[in-house]
Amino acid sequence: MIKLDTSSVSLIYPTGSFKELEAARRSIVLIPANVDYAEVTHRVWELANAFECQILLLSLCTDEAQESSLRRQLITMSAMIQDGKVCAEARVAIGSSWVEALRSDLHDDDMIVCFAEQRTGLLHRPLSQILQSRLNNPVYILSVLHPQNLPQLNWRSQMMAWLGSMGILVGAFLLQIRIVSMSGYWVQTILLILSVIAETGLIGIWNSLFE
Repeated sequence: MIKLDTSSVSLIYPTGSFKELEAARRSIVLIPANVDYAEVTHRVWELANAFECQILLLSLCTDEAQESSLRRQLITMSAMIQDGKVCAEARVAIGSSWVEALRSDLHDDDMIVCFAEQRTGLLHRPLSQILQSRLNNPVYILSVLHPQNLPQLNWRSQMMAWLGSMGILVGAFLLQIRIVSMSGYWVQTILLILSVIAETGLIGIWNSLFE
């Protein structure tokens, strides 16, 4: 991974090549809720002016009542970022998955920008890892946020994710016990394979709901 030191305070960690960054038509910056917007705006402005790329500020919102205030904040940020060389816009997506929000408006030559402190999912994995594994676009990681400014993981959602996964495991285990008691080696083998595939798929789908 290449490190580009752009300031004494924060770093950009490019996961693609510099040619990809320079050729990017647009940078989509993933803005978490409840952050220091002034600090984030300054860092995004530095990035936009360094590469003279278009900027899309994207935020996620699970509560529709909060959408309007979040949208106003992003619009204010975009107005502060754009100038004669940079065009900035804002969008708020309803949901809990950054990947799905990106896929609805992602082009091959777009660059994705997230923050090193952003984490998501059942295992609280870094958002950058999930983006790199599920999307083909280059991901750039900004390190500017303070931990106390990041939104806390919803403990109820985390508990629901764990309980759901455990329920799927227990259900699959009981089903596999029934399958083993059946006669016919090949029938058992085929049904066991299918049950493992279904178990893995259900856990993946369930966990994705809490990203």
